[in-house]
Amino acid sequence: MHKIRSKRLVTYIIILLSAVGTIAAQVRIHGKITDAQGEPIEFATVRIGGTAIGVTSGLEGEYTLSCAKADTITVYYSCIGYREEKRKLIDPEADVTLNVRLQLDTELLQQVEVTELKKQTGSVATIDASQLKRSPDVSGGSVESLLTTLAGVTGSNELSSQYSVRGGSYDENSVYINGVEIYRPQLVSSGQQEGLSIINPDLVGAIGFSTGGYPAEYGDKMSSVLDITYRTPEAFEGSLSASLMGGSLAIGQGSKRFSQLHGIRYKSNSSLLGSTDTKGEYDPRYFDYQTSMTYRFSDRLSASLLGNIAINSYLFTPVNRTTTFGTSSDAKQFTVYFDGHEKDRFETYFGALSLDYRLNRGTALQLLASGYLTNELVAYDISGEYWLDQAGTSDVGGELGVGRYREHARNRLKASVMALALKGSTALNSRHTLTYGLSVQSEKIMDRSREWELRDSAGYSLPSMPDEVRVIYNLDSRHDLTSTRVAAFVQDAWKFSTPAGFVTVNAGVRLSHWSFNKETLVSPRASVGFIPERAPGWALRFATGLYYQTPFYKEYRMPVTDADGNQTIVLNEEIKSQRSIHFIAGTDYTFRALNRPFKLSGEVYYKAMSDLVPYEIDNLKLVYSGRNESSGYATGVDFKLFGQFVPGSDSWVSFSLMKTSETLHGIKVPRPTDRGYSFGLYFTDYFPKIPRLKFSLRGIFMQGLPSTAPRSSRDVDYFRMPPYKRVDAGVQYALLPALKEGETRSGIGRWLKSVWVGADVFNLLDISNVASYYWVTDVNDIQYAVPNYLTRRQFNIRLNIEF
Repeated sequence: MHKIRSKRLVTYIIILLSAVGTIAAQVRIHGKITDAQGEPIEFATVRIGGTAIGVTSGLEGEYTLSCAKADTITVYYSCIGYREEKRKLIDPEADVTLNVRLQLDTELLQQVEVTELKKQTGSVATIDASQLKRSPDVSGGSVESLLTTLAGVTGSNELSSQYSVRGGSYDENSVYINGVEIYRPQLVSSGQQEGLSIINPDLVGAIGFSTGGYPAEYGDKMSSVLDITYRTPEAFEGSLSASLMGGSLAIGQGSKRFSQLHGIRYKSNSSLLGSTDTKGEYDPRYFDYQTSMTYRFSDRLSASLLGNIAINSYLFTPVNRTTTFGTSSDAKQFTVYFDGHEKDRFETYFGALSLDYRLNRGTALQLLASGYLTNELVAYDISGEYWLDQAGTSDVGGELGVGRYREHARNRLKASVMALALKGSTALNSRHTLTYGLSVQSEKIMDRSREWELRDSAGYSLPSMPDEVRVIYNLDSRHDLTSTRVAAFVQDAWKFSTPAGFVTVNAGVRLSHWSFNKETLVSPRASVGFIPERAPGWALRFATGLYYQTPFYKEYRMPVTDADGNQTIVLNEEIKSQRSIHFIAGTDYTFRALNRPFKLSGEVYYKAMSDLVPYEIDNLKLVYSGRNESSGYATGVDFKLFGQFVPGSDSWVSFSLMKTSETLHGIKVPRPTDRGYSFGLYFTDYFPKIPRLKFSLRGIFMQGLPSTAPRSSRDVDYFRMPPYKRVDAGVQYALLPALKEGETRSGIGRWLKSVWVGADVFNLLDISNVASYYWVTDVNDIQYAVPNYLTRRQFNIRLNIEF
């Protein structure tokens, strides 16, 4: 009996020593998996080559696994939509840290099987930046043109990057690039003047977009947030694009210490503008240079620079114009012979320097200094003689109005915005993150504006005076202003699992103060998302918050008219921030059909607004009253079906119904950006028998905007413009397709990633859309709204080279 016990004891000791030896001979591998922008990638697969050992990364991209020690261990990292990476460990020790960055897979999508689309539980949605290069639009693949095909978003016209979100004005949208808020020129009044968007699509790496209910970290705007992150190259890369309207060049380079990305764009759409009703000599020139650079001093400290120089010039000498409008039974023709010219120039200089310091594994701090300068000049002297006739008649009696007019403007605005901000984030644990920040901003504005218009209709000057001649409109503005804004925010985001499902919560508060009107604002915001355990195909979300629109210069310029009809601009020091309370409920449902993944999204919203500053729209020019004198609401529902209607190619269809209203001087009227319905389509297709040939279609159909006569308002009278309808189509052929894994090229082709040539048809259906109206008064003192039509059908050829 004693011998048996002794044998068992020896056996136990041997087993224990073997186990200890096995543990001692194991290697523990851990780290974090991120994307090109440093954001964590969840559910990425990590496996040991030649074994069945593998794990998936957590919500923060972190992973841990162990394997037996060997001379060489190969670790593979993979995730749907990213290129697989592998790391070889030579004679590894007991504990190894491996942080890996995965790059987006740029191969043809039909070679990747997507099993499910990502669900949205927060208020900020992610948009695939690779879609920009496929979109056939006159702006050359801008982010904003892609946004206007989404639910709840409507554009102004094809010549502009301005957009409206759920009935909000073009000024109610926050735009950030690499965490820095961007400002737009103030004097732009038409899409012809605007030129290039400040966002360079060749540099974009990630796009976040929210149509409402966004977190406290974003600034004081009432409608939406567009958050752009530029790429951080890890090796040499570049792209060259050229078309009949201009071209762009982007070059990037990256190493362990230093990365840089540069982009140059040039555009001249004179041929496009030549398709409008107003004929003449167009000479628009738009130039833009941007750079994003990062230097890593150590694993904890890095410095980044973001820079932009934009020079947009618009020269125009009109010759004549003929516009036919009305109905088939009551058609009218408007003819003008012009003299004079317009010369506009918009210069923007922008720069931001940031220092990023990782205090420890859970806390990161950022010190950010930025500066924005704009120098804007709008100058025109244009006179004309016009005839308004019944179309098809040449008799004298067919004339409805004959007159002359002269328009004059010398408007100059200089503005500078200097800001200093401190931001930070602390991970309280793997699923709980606290974010906070403090900023100080100084604004200086110099305004010198002088406008007047003289009109002679049917032989008498308007307004008609018995003993003198007056101009029908004049305005004078001379101001120098300096003000300071201070803002702070704190927000808490956490994720946790319950027996009922997975929950995400984001709650925070934003505080701000403006020295101009001595106003202090408190803006609480919260959102919650839920994925049911028993129905993982569904994702539910709800967001609410109090949002303010802190006025910028245009919004508190108040026109005052004296006894002689002269208008002078004064600054309203009693102006208050416009306020909006958001209530948003949404859901995503992911499913498979035709053996491909799809996602159906829907949101219902209500926004209660007060202290509104009424405005009217003339093309892109927003003319504010400068007073808080109305209140209103916006409510609606948005739908979007997203998926691979064609295998390997993302497409979507969106539809929105909306109603906005405000009480203006005691009368309920629609807001100026009220589009009761909108439909957007973005479709891409790869031809099965010709895989190198790709087809893209972009369509927009939306209700026309309310419009008023000049210097009037909707409470007096308004009418709706015709619906905006536009379809752009394009085809692209790969002269040199992207390399598949393991493939190589010889000769000059080894330096190129891909070469595409394409052809676009803008406004495929040749629809005459209305941008604004020119108003004419006839002999009976009746006003006619003569439409200013947008661009007609145009063809374009483009070339894209990636290297």
